[in-house]
Amino acid sequence: MPGTALVTGGSSGIGLAIARMLKDEGFELTLVSRRPERIEAAAAELGATSIAADVSEAEECERIVAEHRERFGGLDVLVCNAGQIVWKPIVDTTEEEWDRVQSVNGKGTFLFCRAAIPAMRERGGGAIVCTASISGIVGLPLQSAYSASKGAIVQLTRQLAVELAPDIRVNAVAPGAIDTPFLHRSFTRAPDPAAAKQRSLDRHPMGRFGTADEVARAALFLASDDSSFTTGSVLMVEGGWNAA
Repeated sequence: MPGTALVTGGSSGIGLAIARMLKDEGFELTLVSRRPERIEAAAAELGATSIAADVSEAEECERIVAEHRERFGGLDVLVCNAGQIVWKPIVDTTEEEWDRVQSVNGKGTFLFCRAAIPAMRERGGGAIVCTASISGIVGLPLQSAYSASKGAIVQLTRQLAVELAPDIRVNAVAPGAIDTPFLHRSFTRAPDPAAAKQRSLDRHPMGRFGTADEVARAALFLASDDSSFTTGSVLMVEGGWNAA
């Protein structure tokens, strides 16, 4: 299975956990994030290539895929994990905030998939794994912009799976609340952070938050030959949230 992989949002949390597991499997990696200092540190840890860029810019996405292809000879796995969130009621969400969340989460996924497909086909195919969210499956308070963007990723995953079969598989992971800095920053924005954390815990029948490694293992499965007959799937990693 090992080949080359490109991971967006790879500087921390779920993206970094996925990158670590891909590296352990023997993949040559390019990590992408908009924060140079964080992505350089992550890449140094893994012996990977780092590129600081805005995933919502088409030229940047094309450039990154081209640089990865030139360095490693092709592209086998794309992980679209970059994301942003706004925690506000829809009536308080500005047009600029809405546009930014959609441009990073939804548009960024589209742009990187579009840029990566020709490079993957040169190698005979590949696998794309998108990071969706339980927020793209069910409605949640204060997440109108985020939920809409993640819902778009869910449907884009299904659409691309049909459009790109049989040579490129496209799947998504949909995490619940995962114990990462991203999650804990969200609690600090609530009027009562402790109550917000407890409400989130109560939504998970397993009674705990997930870990970045648990999501990464699911993503690694979808990227690997172990899931060779799996495409268009959204694998929920959410402690039973959607079943309750």
